[in-house]
Amino acid sequence: MKRSTMMAAVLTTALAQAGTMATAQAAEGEAMEKCYGVALAGQNDCKAGPGTTCAGTSTVDYQGNAWKLVPEGTCTSIETPHGNGSLTEVDRP
Repeated sequence: MKRSTMMAAVLTTALAQAGTMATAQAAEGEAMEKCYGVALAGQNDCKAGPGTTCAGTSTVDYQGNAWKLVPEGTCTSIETPHGNGSLTEVDRP
């Protein structure tokens, strides 16, 4: 398996687990934060740019203006092929 394919598979699994964990923790009242640039296409929680309605509207993986809720304090440690997650919008497609 190519390294880039393997990295993408690991990241996809990590994001899926983080999403499940975030949902469970949000239900328990744990603090969450918006993390930009980490959602896969169509899996953002909200804000994917002008003309979009909200959740599930991002059009590319790791879109810089789409965010996903993650446990507070974890966003900037999430690694993607385009860099780490950000607490503010990032300049990427």
